[in-house]
Amino acid sequence: MVDDEILSFLRNSSIFNGLSDLGLHEVYSAARLIWLDAGEFFFLQGDPASSFYLLKDGSVKLLQLTPDGQQVLMRLIGAWTFFAVIALVENTIYPVTAQAAEPCQALTWSHSAMKPLLEKYPSISLNAMKMMAEQVHEYQDRLKELATERVERRLARALLRLAAQTGRKTNEGVLIDLPLSRQNLAEMTGTTLFTVSRILSQWENQGLIKSGREKIIICFPHGLVKIAEDLPTGGASI
Repeated sequence: MVDDEILSFLRNSSIFNGLSDLGLHEVYSAARLIWLDAGEFFFLQGDPASSFYLLKDGSVKLLQLTPDGQQVLMRLIGAWTFFAVIALVENTIYPVTAQAAEPCQALTWSHSAMKPLLEKYPSISLNAMKMMAEQVHEYQDRLKELATERVERRLARALLRLAAQTGRKTNEGVLIDLPLSRQNLAEMTGTTLFTVSRILSQWENQGLIKSGREKIIICFPHGLVKIAEDLPTGGASI
């Protein structure tokens, strides 16, 4: 039975943009639906890239082990996000580990199932290349931040990125619509839980954010932008 919600998303997605209805149904038919519990792994960094995914429900941590052995949370993704698109390229490996942060439901396409469709619909390959190029630039920016920027800027940038990806407007501000712990933010910004807690408490006292258990609301986004871009505050009221 065809899930109209999934088919509608595929039709409007960047990777399958331009496909005919027939092509979309072929792509849909090539997918499998899988379920993972919190803590389980979709794949590990360095594994052969054999499948790519569309997260339907839940959230996933994309983790990378640096050369010095430090684990960095590269990205925390929510529902209706593609990941591991690199699996469309033959003989590649996963550059990150993907771990379920909570119970997840996802569609998965194996490389072998997609290969005939890539030959039949070359636009999928072109769209995937664009998506991968954007992700490479994002990861390069993240690694540059970790190496060169002070913690406050890294944390502000991380919150603004998450708000752009999953933010939902509420009466209090922009809710980051993911289960987001302070430990997640510490891993994402290459610092300690203590440092993240101290900075978030300071920002909460200043009225920039509101935080709770695995929940952050950005009350004054422009204030975080000033911190992220290292701009003078100018004493402006928030």
